[in-house]
Amino acid sequence: MVMTMACQARLGLTPATSPVPGGFSQNQSVEGFSSPPVNFLQELPSYRSVARRRTTILPRDKQSGTLLKPADSYGSHLEGGITKNLSSQSIRKYALNISEKRRLRDIQETQMKYLSEWDQWKQYSSKSWKRFLEKAREMTTHLELWRKDIRSIEGKFGTGIQSYFSFLRFLVLLNLVIFLIIFMLVLLPILLTKYKITNSTFVLIPLKDMDIQCTIYPISSSGLTYFYSYIIDLLSGTGFLEETSLFYGHYTIHGIKFQNFTYDLPLAYLISTIAYLALSLLWIVKRSVEGFKINLIRSEEHFQSYCNKIFAGWDFCITNRSMADLKHSSLRYELRADLEEERIRQKIAERTSEETIRIYSLRLFLNCIVLAVLAACFYAIYIATIFSQEHMKKEIDKMVFGENLLILYLPSIVITLANFITPIIFAKIIHYEDYSPGFEIRLTILRCVFMRLATICVLVFTLGSKITSCDNDTLCELCGYNQKLYPCWETQVGQEMYKLMIFDFIMILAVTIFIDFPRKLLVTYCSSWKLIRCWGQQEFAIPDNVLGIVYGQTICWIGAFFSPLLPAIATLKFIIIFYVKELSLLYTCRPSPQQFRASNSNFFFLLVLLIGLCLAIIPLTISMSRIPSSKACGPFTSFNTTWDVVPRTVSTFPSSLQSLVHGITSEAFAVPFFMIICLVMFYFIALAGAHKRVVVQLREQLSLESRDKRYLIQKLTEAQKDVRSH
Repeated sequence: MVMTMACQARLGLTPATSPVPGGFSQNQSVEGFSSPPVNFLQELPSYRSVARRRTTILPRDKQSGTLLKPADSYGSHLEGGITKNLSSQSIRKYALNISEKRRLRDIQETQMKYLSEWDQWKQYSSKSWKRFLEKAREMTTHLELWRKDIRSIEGKFGTGIQSYFSFLRFLVLLNLVIFLIIFMLVLLPILLTKYKITNSTFVLIPLKDMDIQCTIYPISSSGLTYFYSYIIDLLSGTGFLEETSLFYGHYTIHGIKFQNFTYDLPLAYLISTIAYLALSLLWIVKRSVEGFKINLIRSEEHFQSYCNKIFAGWDFCITNRSMADLKHSSLRYELRADLEEERIRQKIAERTSEETIRIYSLRLFLNCIVLAVLAACFYAIYIATIFSQEHMKKEIDKMVFGENLLILYLPSIVITLANFITPIIFAKIIHYEDYSPGFEIRLTILRCVFMRLATICVLVFTLGSKITSCDNDTLCELCGYNQKLYPCWETQVGQEMYKLMIFDFIMILAVTIFIDFPRKLLVTYCSSWKLIRCWGQQEFAIPDNVLGIVYGQTICWIGAFFSPLLPAIATLKFIIIFYVKELSLLYTCRPSPQQFRASNSNFFFLLVLLIGLCLAIIPLTISMSRIPSSKACGPFTSFNTTWDVVPRTVSTFPSSLQSLVHGITSEAFAVPFFMIICLVMFYFIALAGAHKRVVVQLREQLSLESRDKRYLIQKLTEAQKDVRSH
């Protein structure tokens, strides 16, 4: 009865209009209590909390004395708003039950009869277009690459591992699009002219204003060729591969002359590089926005994290019994980790000053060890690169096959060893730093990401230092770079990226075939041995596998400028890796107990990929703007640097367009533009803060509503007791 009164008070009904079952009138029921319905509403916890914080109340609310609007007026207002928008909005978007939606659909059909023929045609065409788009989306889902394989993996192993294979599919598509950009802008015009498909001719680079000594480019020596030389050329990109379109040196063309215009190949080459970097950035940011929103919401409150794990933590895509048991253990692990983090927070709050100084001193010391390990790895890569570059110029008949291959792949071997050893060291060090389990995982992954991606930058910068170091060489000072060791330094940097790509692919195959499969056989058929049982089956660790493919993608981004066909090689590599990893997951590995949610995984993968892209842009920008381009090969031989093609192109524009470009690139435009960008950024920061405050208020409102329910249930119980006593 009290619940009925409360509902009537919320709906704005007067006491006289509400009959009470059981023969009691409304006035009699009110006399049984000490306060009228409005006063009863004011006893709710939510009303008291709002009343304490409210400083101004609308006059109409003061006159009515009610807290909320009447439900009937609100419903009529909602219905009026919906019926007004029926012509432009879909009924499906409204949160109504089926009967209400059917009633609104009848209203919509009735309204259609009173429209003109033109308006009716627009309505029907809009509906038809929406249905066509929905059908098109359904058709495109069936054309997705590896759709059945990824869904099967999702059903057997959950959304965490499925997100890794979806991420691998994304990289395949990304590299395919990058290759198409380079092919359309650079390769296709050359192929059309080379095979005389179109009536066009090559415009060769004029050799005037260049010293003849800087244009010498000895590609390979003639004479007796050993049988294994082709294997070395295939693995290192030298010999016959060096003369193909795989590398930068093949594109020594100033332009292509068609019937009506001349195609500027140097400008197209530079635009293709900027285009694939910009496309990668936009695509990654677009895909990471959704995951960032979900992670931002989930990181707001620890209580919400507990509720998500208990009430919404189960992955309903799992159909395999062993994976269900693994998911149970994963949830238990996450709850234990949350409790451990809560214990560590309490421990941090109870720390004395001496304990705080001791733990921070220990962390400082351990981070110094981490920096020392990183410095040692970087120095080893530097020494290996210099040693390899100095000795790889020897004649091939002076070395045996294994020695020559070892010299060529020495930097790649050192980088692979560093990437294998340092995660083990970081995992041992992190246990002594007294962090929470979640922060331990994130910090270890961050260190491994920095290690893997920084090794590539160290290799590139080491090559750059060797290319620009002259050592009082007159020829080097004349050409602007070390022409004796690097007559076409862009091609040789591309060969290093090619070797890193090939060696990384070989290592992935070798680990899967020669380690994972024998380990699976030993665990299956020799499980009685204690050592084998302790060794156990290989885990499919998602972060390690992600770091591996991000490492390969970073190599592709850097190397695509120096080796235009490298994205095509990366596409084939990732396709093969997909099937290799799928077979390894199904037959040799077991999923890691530390599982990832799909939303967390996608955001983490894209964040690591974005870091790799930023690190790839740095050496590319320096090499294109600071290091002199080779005078013996490539489309930029007539320019001092690669970027000089841009001012040359701008100088050919009309004077008005030149003034516009110079104005946009001047400080007079850059400073106001930067200020406007800052104002827009501050606006969005303020908007995000306002949204955050609204979210906090909504959470408080949900909490107050739960307290209202408990209060009403308590009052209802007391009313039932009073009715029984009477």
